[in-house]
Amino acid sequence: MMPPLQRHPLLQPLSREHHQGLLLCWRIRRDLQAGTDLGTVLEECRAFFHSELLPHFAVEEEVVFPVLGPKDPLVHRAITEHRRIARLFLRIADPRTTLSLIEDELEAHIRFEERVLFPRLQHVATAEELDRIDRVHGVMMGTFVK
Repeated sequence: MMPPLQRHPLLQPLSREHHQGLLLCWRIRRDLQAGTDLGTVLEECRAFFHSELLPHFAVEEEVVFPVLGPKDPLVHRAITEHRRIARLFLRIADPRTTLSLIEDELEAHIRFEERVLFPRLQHVATAEELDRIDRVHGVMMGTFVK
């Protein structure tokens, strides 16, 4: 087991959102095993996607990823995964298969960002860039309190 990574305080709100995404994955796994009405689960997941995940992706693509630059392979991977995950949430197919794919893809994506992309970002970002990420995140996610 890997020790928890120290996250810069200005990136912690994004990491907390990642944690909420991991909790969604856990709930999906639990509901798939429990025989819960998967149509209802999928609708709840889609509501989370629209209210939480899409705005989170927008913040990352608007102010986080530009710190590393558009040609960075980690940024390219993250954006590609955002598109693939978005398609899964909008997919009209068997709920069991769709939920299983969402759970797999979303968890892998969050782990990648937390373990690879964010540590790199934290290493190269200036104080001004981190402050801008925090400010834009607050505005876009409706948590701006300054």
